[in-house]
Amino acid sequence: MIIVSHRKIYSLFMTQTQNLASAGIADQYAQFETSDVMTWCGGCGNYAIQNALKRALALEGIGRDNVIFCFDVGCSGNGSDKMEGYTVHGLHGRVLPLAAGVKIAQHNTHIICEAGDGATFSEGAGHVIHAVRNDYPVLFIHHDNQNYGLTTGQCSSLTPKGCKMNAAPEGNPIEPLNPLEIVLSLKPSFVARTCCVDVEHMTEIFRQALNHKGFAFIETLQSCPTYNKHTTHEWYVENIKFIEKEFPDYDPADIWQAKKLVAEEVPYLGLIYHNPKRESFLEALVQRDENDPMLIDEVHQVDVSPFMTHL
Repeated sequence: MIIVSHRKIYSLFMTQTQNLASAGIADQYAQFETSDVMTWCGGCGNYAIQNALKRALALEGIGRDNVIFCFDVGCSGNGSDKMEGYTVHGLHGRVLPLAAGVKIAQHNTHIICEAGDGATFSEGAGHVIHAVRNDYPVLFIHHDNQNYGLTTGQCSSLTPKGCKMNAAPEGNPIEPLNPLEIVLSLKPSFVARTCCVDVEHMTEIFRQALNHKGFAFIETLQSCPTYNKHTTHEWYVENIKFIEKEFPDYDPADIWQAKKLVAEEVPYLGLIYHNPKRESFLEALVQRDENDPMLIDEVHQVDVSPFMTHL
């Protein structure tokens, strides 16, 4: 088993910070920092995911005035006050329609949406289907830690069979869903997988998604050191593999190749499927185009007092 020491983690963090400084974008990264105390458990994958997201935004030159973060309920949702900027903490399982509405109302702004596996493939499964189907121009980070962490470790629809949880001490008796098989069945335009143990890889995948014009679904494999003892940080370090290394001729434009890949038990990381030619939801609205005013600009106050006289 590979054990990552605190010294090694600190060394990695310092190297990444120096890389940002040498690239001249440290200030752009720092604009997303807050003074709020982090409340995630020690070793939680959310620290690395948030770090990678801020790195990606800084490297793409996206300022906090040009991005809106939409968070679902859950451990990932606790990041809503840990990211300086415009943030919205939505209802459990309902963050995707919230994010879609924000994008439609203010289409020139980057919309980043985050939710866990419970919110995404249990409470919010129906919203995932239509978000992919409609190809809303939203970057969606699916935090897959394979349990309900915020409510102290219950099985989710993605918990591996046999995995012991607080509410299933004898092990989960049900086979889990395969989230990427579901997404790929819906004719998506962008599907990728990354993991919290590799900040550099997450950063690169997030950057690719930020440059995608439609709905970007990113499965982010995440350790939960407190409740998920099945797929730990060390397990991911030992078992993840990278598509570009394992399959040099892999074509992300081939949907059948993508479906075959995600059916494997090995967690392959990288860009799994990409169809840049697909028409996004905003492009499909023939009654509006990018030159039309944003819906948010069409909102104005209306004097309803004349109507009140008839009551």
